[in-house]
Amino acid sequence: MSGLVGDGLVAGEDGLARPTWAASDPLLREYYDTEWGMPVRDERGLFERLSLEAFQSGLSWATILRKRPGFRKAFAGFDPEVVAQFGAADVERLLRDERIVRNRAKITATVGNARAVLGLRGGGEGGFAAYLWSFAPAQTPAPRTPAEVPTSSPESVALAKGLKARGFAFVGPTTMFALMEAVGMVDTHLLGSHRRGSSGLWPADPVT
Repeated sequence: MSGLVGDGLVAGEDGLARPTWAASDPLLREYYDTEWGMPVRDERGLFERLSLEAFQSGLSWATILRKRPGFRKAFAGFDPEVVAQFGAADVERLLRDERIVRNRAKITATVGNARAVLGLRGGGEGGFAAYLWSFAPAQTPAPRTPAEVPTSSPESVALAKGLKARGFAFVGPTTMFALMEAVGMVDTHLLGSHRRGSSGLWPADPVT
């Protein structure tokens, strides 16, 4: 049996509580149960998530997940060294690729962001992954309801500003907060969700 167990939480047939957005669609449920909020610290993995968050803007996350295999093929597994070499012909090719979201601004931003990722190598920031994780907050939110889940934070505002200054695009504060949620930098699983605290970086219960 399944049903509501609290504000924004639904118990699945397995008895586990999940937010409503992850409770109905099998693809979203699998993503929520196995990936969302788990720490990602490698350059390629973070570049992929940054790129997908940018493509998601204005669309549903389910749409992006369904196209994710196509995105990976179209963007060379999100290898920043390869994507950084894409030129005008590659952009036109991608605009004809039905496997992805065909948006010129987002495609060109992804290519530019790959070049910006390479630009962070060997610099004082310690590389793309180290730079992103340097914005991890000292505390994480502890939302009890969907209404209590933030859409941005001082850290995401600062991260967005820093990335823009380093040549990145489609990296606004809301998009960066979504990225921080996705890669475990913050834990916005609702209290009561079976995934709360699953990253191992944050306690399941709020600090009192």
